[in-house]
Amino acid sequence: MSDPVCNDLTRQRTPRLVLPLLLATAGLLASATAWAAADQARIDLIEGRKVESVTIRHPASKVVVVFESGLRGTLDKWDKVLDAVSPDATVFAYNRPGYANSEASDAPRDGETIVRQLRQVLKHKGLAPPYVLVGHSLGGLYVQLFARRYPDEVAGIVLVDGLLPRMVKKPEEFPFTTRLAKRVLLSNAVGREVDGIYDTGEKILALPGIDDKPMIRLINVPKSATAIPVDFGAFHRDADTVAFVRGLYPNAKKVIVDSDHQMQTAHPEAVSKAIRELIARQAGQAASAAR
Repeated sequence: MSDPVCNDLTRQRTPRLVLPLLLATAGLLASATAWAAADQARIDLIEGRKVESVTIRHPASKVVVVFESGLRGTLDKWDKVLDAVSPDATVFAYNRPGYANSEASDAPRDGETIVRQLRQVLKHKGLAPPYVLVGHSLGGLYVQLFARRYPDEVAGIVLVDGLLPRMVKKPEEFPFTTRLAKRVLLSNAVGREVDGIYDTGEKILALPGIDDKPMIRLINVPKSATAIPVDFGAFHRDADTVAFVRGLYPNAKKVIVDSDHQMQTAHPEAVSKAIRELIARQAGQAASAAR
């Protein structure tokens, strides 16, 4: 039986022939399909750089739900989730620099820079905390860093098949074929994000824990016989690291979902349910504090 902790980001319904195309964390493939969120997206000039984002405001909302995409992921992949959650809260999704219509940046693509830029965008859009942070795949690593760096701004976290610290090796430890595929197949922005994964995880671990924060981990464990483990040789598989990863976030609620890695498109209802659970919890806490 497969281990859901190890296979969070490494199981796909994908033929082995195309595995090199799915480098590191089985990132999302770009799509030309225009969904509702893409239609509502706007471009703002923030610190001299064009940033594409979508905001659906809920005037009575006491919380902002912030979506952070995975590797190569764009905001349109959250459409069904945005539609499901927006009646209950303000929602925000965006494209990181170098993705879709967001202008590329010469700034480092490590987690610290990405979190800093995200907070700049939220401030520009007038979206104040508290936030429920929702991160898919690599985006899950970024929201963990956000929550640990700025815990007072975070009401809860949903990890959608989210990457955890030390799951991925240092980039210099990747097999030669994986390093070659990264150079040939990935854009500069995406490649630099891959290079920053390990160090971002270490920065997360160096900060105080967030076990007091409500967290729901949605874990992809597909039951289909056609589901093939995807590894690329980029993931740690040794027993010590597996045990370490298993020990992270002991208070998190774990939900196993029969899905492929793109859970927000394959099973948006599971993602929406988890988010609404944290929205309701935040609303209850706010009501209690007001009494």
